[in-house]
Amino acid sequence: MKRAALYARVSTDKHRCRACRTTFKERGNTQSACPKCGSDDIERGQNPETQLLPLREYAVNRGFTIIDEYVDVGISGSKDRRPHLDRMMADARQRRFDLVLVWRFDRFARSVRHLILALEEFDAIRIDFISLNESIDTSTPMGRMVFTILGAVGELERSLIRERVQAGVDRAKRQGKRLGRPTVIVDREKIRQCAAAGHSIKSLAKEWQIARATVRDILGRSRVAKNPTKSGAVSC
Repeated sequence: MKRAALYARVSTDKHRCRACRTTFKERGNTQSACPKCGSDDIERGQNPETQLLPLREYAVNRGFTIIDEYVDVGISGSKDRRPHLDRMMADARQRRFDLVLVWRFDRFARSVRHLILALEEFDAIRIDFISLNESIDTSTPMGRMVFTILGAVGELERSLIRERVQAGVDRAKRQGKRLGRPTVIVDREKIRQCAAAGHSIKSLAKEWQIARATVRDILGRSRVAKNPTKSGAVSC
């Protein structure tokens, strides 16, 4: 018997009264009016049970054992990092379950990139993925075909991004633009003198606006700069 993990996500579970603009959570299943002004002109929030109920029913019909339910509330699907999604991915890596059940693709991931990366990880650790609304099941031949198509789309997207980045780099080089961080001119001998006077590596790095590792590198060398500049010199 396969072990299943159920994942659901809602952007908000709060209701909003259009009359007084009060936001509130539903108390039980009978509340139909605003608790502040009594208006029944309510903009309803989302209830994760709308997604979980059909998922539970599907799991029972397929004979799956539900190991856990992971529900993120009040978090946009555009975010790759979500508390319960992260917990589910950690449990997946420990093989706590054999498959992941979601109501729809967009409840799990909004971007193609995030979806494909997650599916590739599931495939690597041999965990199936089922999206109920789209009837996608990666444990079936048709589901694996859809996964292959999505993987090809993702690879095409990554290739196009690389080409656009490289085209931008080539254009910048042709225009004579210098790439990377700007060069910082420092007086190495002055830094050594300040360090000898008792200045810490942290304070020197902050004063000269360079990395601490650069300061350590300067102090670790005995060679003195041939043409030290007074620009940016500190008073020791």
